Amino acid sequence: MKIFKFVQYLFFGAIGIVIILLVVSAFPIPGNYKVMVVQSGSMEPAIKTGSIVATRPGDYQVGDVISFADAKSAKLVITHRIVEIKSTGGRTSFITKGDANNGQDSSEIPQENVLGKVFFTVPYLGYVVHTAKQPYGFVALVVIPALWIIFDEAKKIKDEIIKMKREKEKSV
Repeated sequence: MKIFKFVQYLFFGAIGIVIILLVVSAFPIPGNYKVMVVQSGSMEPAIKTGSIVATRPGDYQVGDVISFADAKSAKLVITHRIVEIKSTGGRTSFITKGDANNGQDSSEIPQENVLGKVFFTVPYLGYVVHTAKQPYGFVALVVIPALWIIFDEAKKIKDEIIKMKREKEKSV
């Protein structure tokens, strides 16, 4: 019974962490910290596909891994390593490359497109967060555990009512 309770607490703790990561990835955190899911293998082996990366703004140097909005599609976020920094007319831009890619990225990344420097990664947790963003994943990771808690609490209330009735019958 204690092992079941431990597994239950572990499960709900993990669900809680996923929910927090969902909220953090959906809404910006003060200080421009962002949490994103890596969806390709271009940075392997340093950052695995399906990892969560946390970024924050800062001073960028060659060798830093940054996340940036793609020039063609602002919704697409890319995480690559800086291989060169260029300054032209007071504007800074970056040449980047995925560790697993053969060549550099085809376009320069203006500094205003940079979301931040990666300071934290968690391998494979991004798969869970990505799944939780889907309707079936939300049901599996949020609704089902919530129903489980409600059922467990209703059972406890029922058991307490039965216990109180038995005690009342004994005292009469």
